[in-house]
Amino acid sequence: MNLSPMNAMNWPTVYPEVVLLAMACLITLVDLWVRDEQRRLTFWLTQATLAAVAFMHLNDFNAGLTLYGMQSMVVADPMGHLLAFFAALAMMVSVAYAQAYLAARDMLKGEFFTLSLFVYLGISVMVSANNFLVIYLGLELMSLSLYALTALRRDHPVATEAAMKYFMLGALASGFLLYGLSMMYGATGSLELGEVFKAIAGGRINKEVLTFGVVFVVAGLAFKLGVVPFHMWVPDVYQGAPTAVTLLIGGAPKLAAFAITIRLLVEGMSGLAVDWQQMLIVLAVGSLLVGNLAAIAQTNLKRMLAYSTIAQMGFVLLGMSVGVVNGSTLSAGNAYSSAMFYVVTYVLTTLGTFGLILYLSSQGFESEEITDLSGLAQRSPWLAGVMTVFMFSLAGVPPLVGFYAKLSILQALVSTGMGVHIWLAVFAVLMSLVGAYYYLRVVKVMYFDKASRSESLERGPGVSALLALNGAAVLVFGLLPGGLMNLCRDAIIKALAN
Repeated sequence: MNLSPMNAMNWPTVYPEVVLLAMACLITLVDLWVRDEQRRLTFWLTQATLAAVAFMHLNDFNAGLTLYGMQSMVVADPMGHLLAFFAALAMMVSVAYAQAYLAARDMLKGEFFTLSLFVYLGISVMVSANNFLVIYLGLELMSLSLYALTALRRDHPVATEAAMKYFMLGALASGFLLYGLSMMYGATGSLELGEVFKAIAGGRINKEVLTFGVVFVVAGLAFKLGVVPFHMWVPDVYQGAPTAVTLLIGGAPKLAAFAITIRLLVEGMSGLAVDWQQMLIVLAVGSLLVGNLAAIAQTNLKRMLAYSTIAQMGFVLLGMSVGVVNGSTLSAGNAYSSAMFYVVTYVLTTLGTFGLILYLSSQGFESEEITDLSGLAQRSPWLAGVMTVFMFSLAGVPPLVGFYAKLSILQALVSTGMGVHIWLAVFAVLMSLVGAYYYLRVVKVMYFDKASRSESLERGPGVSALLALNGAAVLVFGLLPGGLMNLCRDAIIKALAN
């Protein structure tokens, strides 16, 4: 059912965002009177807010409706609700992992919780955007909050440097995206994605101007996804930011970047798929090659995972690049749902990986080097086992969810029957084999190297239980991927049908 009152505000479409904004402001005020160093009240209010918004999105997703509001500037559809739901869960897990780490470093302030909520508000705006300006508004809200979070450790020169790099390169990428969107507006005469789609399909506009605009749009999106050649901020920011903030950057924002890629390229510019799919293929190949090869040389665990992220996003772009084949969109649902499944499961694994790094960090010690995991199996067998699950999943080892995610992308490539796509699948498999080396190196260090530290690893039952649940989810979704895959497929099909 599709309800689109073109001239109505239709407030229900933005109820989750209104609740989120109101609670973010309320939590900011409440925190002024909080004297508890653990910020328990602020923490639980933040978690309750995220849980309430997640419930609202899940309820709307189950309703299966597509509603337009704010003069058609926003759309509340199943894909947006599902991505916003997963993003809310990712933010809840990130905040839970981060609490003890930040408290031990005197960084557990109200600003962290408020800025985290504004990061999620930007994500929520992005996934529900149906207008160029709304997409840009959500993107900047999320990005500016992340810049501030990166510099949260004000007395740390490396974190400050990372924040400056992130801000400068982010401003450049925003300029690319905004310039490209302005060209699209100039060529089509509309800021609304549906109208842009109709104008392109009508073929009565300057294709050269459109193609030029698409180049800038793709460049801006490539930066937010962190793919080659717009990737250099990723290793620097991942390594320089406090690990709790690195977790925030590497988690939920990836879902938002995927959402605006779908909104802009698929829902708005699918008539130019021949052009942007070729660009995505080039970006994907470069990301798989550079990401995997550069990760081998890293000794810093966070920097290695940053290059791993670049390679993982290359897989996502491969899925995005085969939605339209020879003018036919028959494979679109399969391709885009595979890419969405990949992003969701990657975020799930990333949360656990950085959560475990946070767990291993203690007062005055950052567990950031690969050698810091030496002999972990001797000190804590269950922690080593959980980390092994995450590493094997990222490497694509069955029966973990990372294997099925890679398999779904490869299946989408091969099912087109095109020679170039089959060769891309072969290349992706070869690069996965290269990537397996640095993931297995972490496992080797944990099980076969001599322990470099001997202090207790007991950090409290709450985080331990969350890590165990995170690892179990990676295993269960690998053994039983059908339910999550069907959710992604239904969400994508309903989004494409509007």
